[in-house]
Amino acid sequence: MNPVRIELVPEVLEDFDLILAHLAKEAVPDPAGCLEEIIRSIGVLEGHPELGRCPAGGRSDLVIRHLSHDYVALYEYVAAIGTVFVLAIRAGRDAGYGYD
Repeated sequence: MNPVRIELVPEVLEDFDLILAHLAKEAVPDPAGCLEEIIRSIGVLEGHPELGRCPAGGRSDLVIRHLSHDYVALYEYVAAIGTVFVLAIRAGRDAGYGYD
């Protein structure tokens, strides 16, 4: 199986801004490094696009743990074109996961 492409919808940039603002407010050291780790974690979908939990609606959740924070990437895998579309990134507690 060839690696799939990962595409971030434009709204994900707004999600990153919210995450960075929250990390800065909480005085988390190296918030940019945290964001880089989230992006690296999403990269696992290149080789394993069906890894996440798939609730109703055909979209999947990838739970990402970084330090004491949980995040959830909502994505949709379109096998016909070999692409994962990342639709949103949320703090785990906002998405019903974790204790962020």
